[in-house]
Amino acid sequence: MALYICNMIETISENWKAVLAEEFSKDYFYKLNQFVTEAYQENTCYPKYNEIFAAFNNCAFEDVKVVIIGQDPYHGKGQANGLCFSVHDGVAHPPSLKNILKELSADLNCMYPVSGDLTHWAKQGVLLLNATLTVTEKSAGSHQKKGWEAFTDAVIQKISEKNKKVVFLLWGGYAHKKEKLIDTQKHFVLKSGHPSPLSANRGYWFGDQHFSKTNAILKANGFTKIDWVL
Repeated sequence: MALYICNMIETISENWKAVLAEEFSKDYFYKLNQFVTEAYQENTCYPKYNEIFAAFNNCAFEDVKVVIIGQDPYHGKGQANGLCFSVHDGVAHPPSLKNILKELSADLNCMYPVSGDLTHWAKQGVLLLNATLTVTEKSAGSHQKKGWEAFTDAVIQKISEKNKKVVFLLWGGYAHKKEKLIDTQKHFVLKSGHPSPLSANRGYWFGDQHFSKTNAILKANGFTKIDWVL
């Protein structure tokens, strides 16, 4: 049976489509599109196909004030929703998300939230960007090195080039490597350990207060603060 190649570009919002038109025309993205089509047709993959670009569709390019960089979508059933570290409403919080929300609660002196859906952040200008946007069920990292990293690196570079005074939150060693893509003369970079238990329990996450620090930076530069409370 012939493979019908879906066009992922059709599922991303128009303003991002215009910004990333050059990437969509490149050979690597054509091959990535083929790979993702085949993966979704032959296996169970996450997030849902129409949520692959949820981070973009919930946060217009010109509205980006904060970027949080993750690595890979959750690969468990029903978890990934297209936003890094986020899960669908009603889904149990994975360990890294638990630690993010514990730090949020301590930093802002608020209740630990029931929901782990971070769409509320995205709608306010927080781009929740995984380096790899898709994954096969129960197979962590299975869609890495297929082209996604080239695409998301280009996204970071476009934001760095065209936007002003964005706060980049780089959590963990993998995210730290993305600093080279950012013009640190124009933008702000806050780094910490990864919120995973392995890092957080060694003292590399809790107490860094990135939520309040981000809002202080935004306020000082004339931007509306993020309402982080879920």
